Amino acid sequence: MIKTAESVSLGHPDKTADYITGYILDRLIEQDKNVRYGVEVMVKDQTVVLGGEIGGNVSLEKLEEYVKQAIREIGYDERYAALWGDKALNIHKIKVINLISQQSAEIYQGVQQDGWGDQGVFVGYAAQDAGNINHELYLARTLNKALYEKARQSDNLGVDIKTQITLDGDDILTAVVAIPMLKPEDLTDFVCEILGQKPKKLIINGTGSYTVHSAVADCGITGRKLACDFYSTAAPIGGGSPWTKDATKADLTLNLYARRLAVENLADNDEVWVYLSSCIGQYCLPSAVLKWRKGNVFGEKNLEIEARPSVLIKKFGLNKPVYAKLCREGLV
Repeated sequence: MIKTAESVSLGHPDKTADYITGYILDRLIEQDKNVRYGVEVMVKDQTVVLGGEIGGNVSLEKLEEYVKQAIREIGYDERYAALWGDKALNIHKIKVINLISQQSAEIYQGVQQDGWGDQGVFVGYAAQDAGNINHELYLARTLNKALYEKARQSDNLGVDIKTQITLDGDDILTAVVAIPMLKPEDLTDFVCEILGQKPKKLIINGTGSYTVHSAVADCGITGRKLACDFYSTAAPIGGGSPWTKDATKADLTLNLYARRLAVENLADNDEVWVYLSSCIGQYCLPSAVLKWRKGNVFGEKNLEIEARPSVLIKKFGLNKPVYAKLCREGLV
């Protein structure tokens, strides 16, 4: 069976947007571990737009500083600006537009009763393969991470990277790489070494050249790389953007929990899927279903789960500044 998966680096404009909001949330949790937060980000050219709601004992005076530091951590720092100029995000020219307001008092009321801050559906997945994920996604992520680390140390390669792997069984039919280059550089041997085999077809920068990148070439918006963040096409996508909300909203928390349940129930199954749903203001989940595959045999059962936000937040340490790290490393 032919399967394909894609991965993107933090330097991709959508992931840059994800990382900025996660980084800001970390800084606000340092001020108030109970901060209520839902902030989306759009990045275009040298402008970062922040829009959403925040509630808590926090100061927003340093928002612009937080945005710029997040961008530096991704790799778009002063050194990068000297190399790439206006072909990419330029730390010297960043402008921040703040459209943040107070969180709804009605949402706050439900959360204070240890209920979830939103309704939604959430999916966890696990497979008997490296990293307990589908192999095509594992390879796409492994290659992307290696290229990103290489680019961070390079004077020629950029950090806005996409990788895509197509498998037929264990054979790599096609590997696709998009990585900015100031001048042509042959990465064939590097790619083959990371993948552990030579793909039948390897495409690096399919247009022939790739210099202008990041938000200069493409508008970045939070939550647009959910297939990369989760499990590619191996499982449905659940919840909203996991990186833009505090833990009470459930977008991150219940996706983490679904993933944990899937891994815990993998045992000798080949694949496991966990489907959860939430109701705003309530902690009892309207539905919780476990499905599995072993060979050609499929099964499923209902789960009885009382998932109090306070318990899961403590379980996963989500009242600490871990959001940028999770955005960088992923749910798995």
